[in-house]
Amino acid sequence: MKIRVVLVSLLAGATVAGLAAFSPADPQTTNTQTTNTQTTNTQATNTQATETYKVDPVHTTAIFRIKHLGVTYFYGRFNETTGSFTLNTNNPSEMFFDVQIKTQSLDTNATRRNNHLKSPDFFNAKQFPTISFKSKSVQSSGENTYTVSGDMTLHGVTKPITVQMEFVGQGDKGARFGYRAGFDVTFTIKRSDYGMNYMQGMLGDEVTIMVGLEGARQ
Repeated sequence: MKIRVVLVSLLAGATVAGLAAFSPADPQTTNTQTTNTQTTNTQATNTQATETYKVDPVHTTAIFRIKHLGVTYFYGRFNETTGSFTLNTNNPSEMFFDVQIKTQSLDTNATRRNNHLKSPDFFNAKQFPTISFKSKSVQSSGENTYTVSGDMTLHGVTKPITVQMEFVGQGDKGARFGYRAGFDVTFTIKRSDYGMNYMQGMLGDEVTIMVGLEGARQ
């Protein structure tokens, strides 16, 4: 009899456990799980939001080149670049670039030449202290490349241009640098389009501009 009672007790316990395993989930638990899932989805969406970056003038490079005497390329640079840009690789139409270069920061490693290039013969840095670019549209044109259209202002003249920009990378670079992102762009303009006609022939009309843009996330 004792053996039979023990067996019945064991069977009853197993039945209760089985019914509990197949019983409907607690509505409160289901709601909590749903809420957690929604929170996770919201967090994922937030990580894809448009982010603003301030241009780092120390790690941003602006270089130009122009033909000299038709036999070689002469290079110069600008040492002060400021501005900002936004980043959203999932929705490039939300991206924007606003970059300024100070013409007084022109540097060709020769003081006399620097002063001449800053004079009214060329950049006229006192009257036109800034070279600027403001984008109007950004579209993806391939893996890590974007077609960026906007207005470039040089020598007091504003003209629309379209350039191809390479998205170089992004990432958290620790306490010293924070979260960084950067782009690289090379494009060519005609200086005569911007009213810079001095020494045509001795110097080329086409000027190639190269910018390595690095920004810190705000």
